[in-house]
Amino acid sequence: MENLYGLCFKLYHLTLIISFIIPFSSGLDRITVNNSISGDETIISAEGNFELGFFQPGKSSNWYIGIWYKKVSVPTVVWVANRVNPVLDKHSYEFKLLDGNLVLTNMVIKSPPIWSTDLNLTNRKSVQAVLLDSGNLVLTDGPNTSISEPLWQSFENLTDTWLPGGKIEYNKKTNKSQHLSSWKNLDDPSPGLFTLEINHELKSYIIMWNETIQYWSSGSWNPKQQIFSLVPEMRLNFLYSFNFTDNENETYFSFNLYDPTIISRFVMDSSGVIKTMTWLENSQDWNQFWSEPKQQCQVYAYCGGFGSCTQNSLPFCSCLKGFEPVSNTDWGLSEYSGGCNRSTPLGCENSNSGKAKDRFFVYEGIKLPENAKTVAASSLQECELACLNNCSCNAYTYDNSDCSVWFGELLNFQQLSEGDPNGKILYLKLAASEFPSKSKTKLIVGIAAGFIALILVILGLLLARRRRQKAKYSESKTPVEGSLIAFGYKEIQNATKNFSEKLGGGGFGSVFKGTLPDSSVIAVKKLESFSQGEKQFRTEVSTIGTVQHVNLVRLRGFCSEGTKKLLVYDHMENGSLDYHLFPDKNNTTLDWPQRYQIALGTARGLAYLHEKCRDCIIHCDIKPENILLDAEFCPRVADFGLAKLVGRDFSRVLTTMRGTRGYLAPEWLSGVAITAKADVFSYGMVLFELLSGNRNIQQSGDGTIKFFPTWATSKITQDGDIMTILDSRLENNADATEVMKICKLACWCIQDDEYNRPSMGQVVQILEGVLDVNMPPIPKSLQVFNENDEEQVLFFTESSSGQSSQTRNTSSLASSSS
Repeated sequence: MENLYGLCFKLYHLTLIISFIIPFSSGLDRITVNNSISGDETIISAEGNFELGFFQPGKSSNWYIGIWYKKVSVPTVVWVANRVNPVLDKHSYEFKLLDGNLVLTNMVIKSPPIWSTDLNLTNRKSVQAVLLDSGNLVLTDGPNTSISEPLWQSFENLTDTWLPGGKIEYNKKTNKSQHLSSWKNLDDPSPGLFTLEINHELKSYIIMWNETIQYWSSGSWNPKQQIFSLVPEMRLNFLYSFNFTDNENETYFSFNLYDPTIISRFVMDSSGVIKTMTWLENSQDWNQFWSEPKQQCQVYAYCGGFGSCTQNSLPFCSCLKGFEPVSNTDWGLSEYSGGCNRSTPLGCENSNSGKAKDRFFVYEGIKLPENAKTVAASSLQECELACLNNCSCNAYTYDNSDCSVWFGELLNFQQLSEGDPNGKILYLKLAASEFPSKSKTKLIVGIAAGFIALILVILGLLLARRRRQKAKYSESKTPVEGSLIAFGYKEIQNATKNFSEKLGGGGFGSVFKGTLPDSSVIAVKKLESFSQGEKQFRTEVSTIGTVQHVNLVRLRGFCSEGTKKLLVYDHMENGSLDYHLFPDKNNTTLDWPQRYQIALGTARGLAYLHEKCRDCIIHCDIKPENILLDAEFCPRVADFGLAKLVGRDFSRVLTTMRGTRGYLAPEWLSGVAITAKADVFSYGMVLFELLSGNRNIQQSGDGTIKFFPTWATSKITQDGDIMTILDSRLENNADATEVMKICKLACWCIQDDEYNRPSMGQVVQILEGVLDVNMPPIPKSLQVFNENDEEQVLFFTESSSGQSSQTRNTSSLASSSS
């Protein structure tokens, strides 16, 4: 018997120990009057999407009651109950129902709850709290009561996260607005400075700083287009369905996922940026799908007082000269709102004589801080004295005879990029001890001068050596910008053997193969129909030369002698895509993985031109002939920047256009301004040709003509066998999912309305598997084409011949030239 008691005692202790090591789940999706949550206990939604219990954020020692994703490997909390009242011991507190309310209360000491739903529901014995698979925690009156009208729900008591199915509303009866409020930092879920809320009068969403300053707006709701006016990307609707409601009781916006298996959330980040995040199962990480503001430094006072925000550096925030972080701990958690303090007090604060012993440090190229005050001053010197003689003045600027000074903290100080025309000069007041003494200055200047002299001597020797080595090229290879070389016409003529080996041609000119004296192989384009002057030509060429990407053909140099204008590129060993894609040019066949990588690489190159360059570069002539393949069949987009180089005016549509019919977007004919979405249309047409391995216009033996995009899109909308659209030479050796994705994406790219087309950045994300692509609508332009109507497809058949056409009126369907 003693052994039995001993065994039971050991089992009891073992169970107790295990309960502290392994989180315990009740296996239920609800809390009733008969059970509660304490310690490691949790409840889990019916399908296992979400879990509720105690958690510790980051490296914090505090405990909170929250809801997090159960199926996501990265701990991600979506709702917090006691975000302003944490507890130190999760085993001393319980989350339970009390008098009809959910409460978090101390089990050891009888005291008021530290958190409660705070409803007047006394003597309710049937109330239950249910965690739904949407992530919504609802309080219902009994198990048989519909949860569609709960007594209380977490979806109406948001923290920093907005989940599909939820809403942010303005209640017109109570005049109260819901809002998302950011966490203070990664370790602290208490409300931060940034909130997202609805402006019911303007029917828009806004982001506020400290609930006082608005620094972003979605723009008003457009019911016709079903978008917010300043969020045009909503037109794409790749993942979400949107709904905006405005009635006598409330105004709110809600969203849902087309595919409920996708895990996505909308979060007011502690950085002050609103983000849409989507979970990627393959990489086991969150992907940022969308965010606003686009630039971190657009967030109001992100770096706090006397902090400087620099968009092109990490971290974005730094303290101004003579200042240091108020809290290094907060800055280590990427919370910069506390700003900076002076390292050394100003001289006027310690001066018995009243004279200020301070000086000014000059900041150039900045966006001026907020809350400047204007003072009377007729010169820069008077403005400086006005600030110097006022101990409360921290900075001044003098611009166009206006003197502005700053008292108190400098907020929204931003260091702009070098050369930004909006940059201003600001003079920051610092203690004199912050500046080096004159003796130290002289020593530093002497050392610097000696060092510079040494560097100049070394550079002189290196340049002399370079001149000797490159003597035979000294006249023809004049550096322009970066690595571009100015070649002489005679040198190019010799390299190309008098332009004897023609590689191809297009709307901008013919291309010839050549070999330089150092044995490097080049491709030389002779520009035609050129009207720019020498200076403008060199400026535009230097701009093209700075654009470098693995999926763009590199410009090596140029030649400009009178009317002779040549561009020199790296030679691509495998030529252009059309040679390998179309059976009438080559007997070889690109396999499906090669085609998919060509589609992806081309998209990356165009995305770089559209979104990563300092100024957006619109290609205007995307087609297989302008997609070159290197030795590894890596695609490289050619001829980018040439549209502007030859004088293309994007402010209007010209009656003479350089594009290739069959690839031109409809806006070329409509009289509207051309944007980067014109390239997206052309890219979509190329995708269809990658699928079929033929030109989009195909003529059968019986004389009928088939327009492939129309036929392909009919397959995806009528649940046909998608593999039937694939190039027969592949013998169905392709991933059906990828084939469907390419076909859907191509259809999205050639939408009639450019606003319905994705950006090239989104195209890249879709091809990379970051984003999913939904079923596209069939463009009206495809619906009018009948496979047996030769006249209707004449516009496209002429493009496939590769021949140039004459200039026509823009009102005509065929009003463009090859």
